[in-house]
Amino acid sequence: MQQYVGDVFVSELIKKPVLDQHGAEIGVIKDFSIAAGAVFPQIKHVILKSGKKLLKLLTKDIKYLNARMVTATITADSVKEYTEGEEEFLVSRDVLDQQLVDVDGIKVVRVNDIKIGKVKGKLSLIAVDPGARGLLRRLGFEKSAEKLLKALNIKLSDSLLTWNYIQPLEQKLSKLTLTVPKQNLSTLHPSDIAQLISEVSRDEQEALFNSLELNVAAEALHELEPNLQASIISGMDKEAATELLEKMPPDEAADVLGDLPKPKADELLNLMEEDDAEDVIELLEHDDDTAGGLMTTECIALLPDLTVEDSMKEWKLQAPDVEAVYTLYVTNKAEKLLGFVTLKDLMLAKNKTIIASIMRPPVKTLQTSDDKMRVATIISKYNLLSVPVVDDDGTLMGIVTVDDVVDILLPPESRKKKHILK
Repeated sequence: MQQYVGDVFVSELIKKPVLDQHGAEIGVIKDFSIAAGAVFPQIKHVILKSGKKLLKLLTKDIKYLNARMVTATITADSVKEYTEGEEEFLVSRDVLDQQLVDVDGIKVVRVNDIKIGKVKGKLSLIAVDPGARGLLRRLGFEKSAEKLLKALNIKLSDSLLTWNYIQPLEQKLSKLTLTVPKQNLSTLHPSDIAQLISEVSRDEQEALFNSLELNVAAEALHELEPNLQASIISGMDKEAATELLEKMPPDEAADVLGDLPKPKADELLNLMEEDDAEDVIELLEHDDDTAGGLMTTECIALLPDLTVEDSMKEWKLQAPDVEAVYTLYVTNKAEKLLGFVTLKDLMLAKNKTIIASIMRPPVKTLQTSDDKMRVATIISKYNLLSVPVVDDDGTLMGIVTVDDVVDILLPPESRKKKHILK
């Protein structure tokens, strides 16, 4: 038998009466049960409410379904009872009002309405509406709002997102979280990713974070506020958490581990590669609000008797693992700081030039105990991209970079609790 289905929204169908083949009311629509797995999820049956009973109307028994009427090809007495509590994925219960991660707009919105239509002859979910029109339609004010806005020469825009661009983050469909689409998250800046993660519910944060590629996750983790960092790391498999920490610069890994309970931090440190663990342990010895706590041990260091040609080769070897690559520090074999050269200096000098002849003395240095305000003042006053941190003997311990100072003065929204100047 021919089935007549028009594109219609869930909000237009909820509480709508369903008539049997004789025109008698079977019940009113309460919800829709969905089969998972398809690109456009198929509706298995419609859940009806009749008095105190719940009934199950199979989609194959529907003749007309649109915003005006819903009719069935069977009689009311042949519709079977629906047992509430069955493990099913329900549209109104499990999708409406769920959060939707919009990676294009870098924001979190809510599913205000859902569009139903036919896909390959099957009644399916075809789109969601996270916009104002969807909310107004659901509240019953769409038409009146449209007329009012039209009189003001304002168009009420559509913001439908077709279901093929929507993916569940969790396999447990009773707690569906949606993203558009999750693989595109890895193209965003880590700060934007952290902002999105911070805006979704606690249960959804881990799923969203776990959908990221490893390198992106390592960059995004440090942008989150400490309690959320600790929650995510604690919830991960310890081998996966260790791999993630090893991908991070030592100073950022130290920040994360410093906010974990000591037994958990020690467990992860013991699993890390020895060299990585040693760098992190060294940084953990310093207070967060000091140069020692802010610095990274990763920097490019050269011996003074190297030629420019050999220095460029050394730069190429070290640069892939170092964040700050434009300033190269010159030390002796005992690692005492002698001076610095810039990448520009090397590129402009002749290949056989000795580094000692073109290096400059450090503009300023910091001690590991210097507080964050002194760090910020030095970098700002002398317009530095990085400043070296030395011990009492002048040994190079690490560097503090300008982005660390920016984070102190203007922390991202996602981790404002972490750096607040007092």
